[in-house]
Amino acid sequence: MEEQRQKSWFAKNWGWVLGGGCLTLIVVVVVVVGGIIYKVTDTIKESEPFTHAYAEAIEDERVIEYLGTPIETNGIGNTSYNYSNGSTTAELTIPIKGPKDEGNIVVSAEKISNEWAYKLLYVKIDGEIETINLLETNKEEALDDF
Repeated sequence: MEEQRQKSWFAKNWGWVLGGGCLTLIVVVVVVVGGIIYKVTDTIKESEPFTHAYAEAIEDERVIEYLGTPIETNGIGNTSYNYSNGSTTAELTIPIKGPKDEGNIVVSAEKISNEWAYKLLYVKIDGEIETINLLETNKEEALDDF
């Protein structure tokens, strides 16, 4: 008479173990990638060029006229930060929206001696040809201080 061997627990459940292991690995990868994306996005939104440009845009009467209030960011847009030889440059396109319309804030800045110098700072409203230069208002205010 032949003796039948009973299958081990692993032999009976190997499919569940393999599936559960793969699912766990997938969940861990998704959580890590999501955390990295969140941290990078948060870092960009807290950067000085981003906060300065956004503050200038939401306070500008011309932007408010086109977009309405409240004006909110509409995603992260395109960003580029470069550090070379002690100088940092930032190129940002920040999507914004209001109740009336949408647009983009375009920023080009360079950090020299811990101070940001803005080369470009304007808002482009969707469907409009002209841009709203936010540097002009800053220059006018600076001249008024003298």
